[in-house]
Amino acid sequence: MIKEGNKAPDFTLNDKTGKPVSLKDFKGKKVVLYFYPKDNTPGCTKEACNFRDEFSEFKGLNAEIIGISGDSETSHQKFADKFELPFTLLSDPDKKVIKEYGVWKEKLNFGVTAFGIVRSTFIIDEKGTIVKIFSKVKVNEHNKEVKEALAGIGV
Repeated sequence: MIKEGNKAPDFTLNDKTGKPVSLKDFKGKKVVLYFYPKDNTPGCTKEACNFRDEFSEFKGLNAEIIGISGDSETSHQKFADKFELPFTLLSDPDKKVIKEYGVWKEKLNFGVTAFGIVRSTFIIDEKGTIVKIFSKVKVNEHNKEVKEALAGIGV
């Protein structure tokens, strides 16, 4: 089980163009690593667009944003293009990283119990340590919570 204070597990996944991206590529920067259920769904779109709308503020805090879901590279490409998302989306169709970060869980959705991604965000500092975990995220003001947490760990 991953906890605040743990070293963030490294990984390599493909981005929307099929290019491999590793967490270690972002060493020296803060990383907002967020896991979301599915491209082009209302909550996931709102969350992504909220991050997009304040992207320059995140950059000003020396933070990179990375979104991960089980969707394909093609799905991510269409999602990013449609909503002009300026940050990295990574595809984890085998759910290896999703499971490693502990966000693949049983959940109740419309009265049906099934496994899926529990919307979660991990803030990782410049040295690769997880400094904040947001579980069961509510998308409306989440980007503001994340910015506050980033500001609290300095620039």
